Amino acid sequence: MKYSGWPEPGELVVGKIDEIEDFGVFVDLEEYEGKRGLCHISEVASGWIKNVRDHVNEGQTVVAKVLDVDESAQQIDLSIKDVNDHQRKEKIQEWKNEQKADNWMELAFGEDLDDETYAAIANELLAEFGSMYDGFESAAIHGDEALDDVDLSEDEIDAIVETARNNVSVPYVQVTGYVDLSCPESSGVDVIKEALQAAEGNGEVPDEIDLEVTYVGSPEYRIQVQAPDYKTAEDALEESADRAKAVVEDHGGAGGFHRERSEDDE
Repeated sequence: MKYSGWPEPGELVVGKIDEIEDFGVFVDLEEYEGKRGLCHISEVASGWIKNVRDHVNEGQTVVAKVLDVDESAQQIDLSIKDVNDHQRKEKIQEWKNEQKADNWMELAFGEDLDDETYAAIANELLAEFGSMYDGFESAAIHGDEALDDVDLSEDEIDAIVETARNNVSVPYVQVTGYVDLSCPESSGVDVIKEALQAAEGNGEVPDEIDLEVTYVGSPEYRIQVQAPDYKTAEDALEESADRAKAVVEDHGGAGGFHRERSEDDE
């Protein structure tokens, strides 16, 4: 996605050098539609510069700081030397992330998505999350809930969540579910304890998974799982609930699993 407006002074932008002159270099801005900036020779690198080509090449991707914007003159002044290594790496990663998000938009809504609809969806994600990538990442972690405050249709939200969960790699995801456990036997308390131990995996949960079972209010217990990806977390959650239900059912009790907390306990 390319923005239709203008960058702001002080903003870091990604660009490709398309022309080198003795007085400086012209940079096509990758993030802004039809925008081109000039980096004066004094802003290309620190110190005295004899030959600009000793420092940059045509076709090179650079990160530059916007020094000034004159919309009436259609002029953007840039500085390459004012960007340190940390800022450069961070900005390039941000730009690459947005390219990924652009591809995910195509996966979610098809190659024939018109520009107007694309812009409307993208602007909603930008307004809520600051970037399309962050919007998809949040959708991968939290599902539909992440998009509760975004003005999109149910179908659009479903498409984003499905695409995000199939494509976004996140450091970890957290999922929550609830089990209702009851046992009429005289030893019912011990059976429930056994069921909760089973839910927690009896010490055999893989190291990559963090699983916690807590008491909500009889007969309800909360299961929270953190894992590297959504599928692993969901599988671990369901397996935890199944283990607990199996124990109480083996003793004549009853077990149920649900995703939302019971209204009576709220």
